[in-house]
Amino acid sequence: MSTFFYMLLAFVVGILVGWFIWGRLRGELDSLRGDLDRTRSERDRLRAGTDQLKAELDACGRARADLESRLRNTPTAKAGADKAATPAPAALMSTPAAATKAAPAKPAAAKKPAPAKTAAAAKPAARAAAPKKAAAPAAKKAAAPKAATGRADNLRRLIGIGPVNEKLLKAQGVTTYAQIAAWTDADVKRIEEVLNFDGRIAREKWIEQAKLLAAGDEAEFARQFPTAGTASNT
Repeated sequence: MSTFFYMLLAFVVGILVGWFIWGRLRGELDSLRGDLDRTRSERDRLRAGTDQLKAELDACGRARADLESRLRNTPTAKAGADKAATPAPAALMSTPAAATKAAPAKPAAAKKPAPAKTAAAAKPAARAAAPKKAAAPAAKKAAAPKAATGRADNLRRLIGIGPVNEKLLKAQGVTTYAQIAAWTDADVKRIEEVLNFDGRIAREKWIEQAKLLAAGDEAEFARQFPTAGTASNT
């Protein structure tokens, strides 16, 4: 009787272990399928962009050929340019009269030293303006320490977040446990659309995990999520 009981117990334990392993494998399979779908969508988008660029390039080539053919077939433009150049002799003939009229104005050139004063006055102004340029790098250096960034957390400690999901989350600006812990229903919906998930965030309890890690409760996190941080994390 005891042998039968032990066999039955071993059978039940085997079923439970197999069910647990199957659940983990199914989660990994869903993650891989999601990654594959995203890769395919990106590939299709890149193909569409390539086709569009090819079409635009062909259109530019046709427009260029059309312009070149028009330039070859426009001899009238050269004739118009030649006609526009002919009035030059008349202008040359009128220059003597203009020179005779402008001749009495030559004595006024004796007042040329005046610009030297303006140039001398402009030099101190330029020197006074020079410190402003030198102050600009100092202002930039003083403002540089304000650009310090916050420290990012290791998001891959959460069950369900692998290298691909971590990269997509960082692309959305999510880098800390506190951000995930503060997600609302609208945030979850938006992130699931980006990651191509359907209820996986709630199923894998991302927000609960992030709250424990953000609070620093490592013991409770390890108790509730013993498989976190292992090779089968995702």
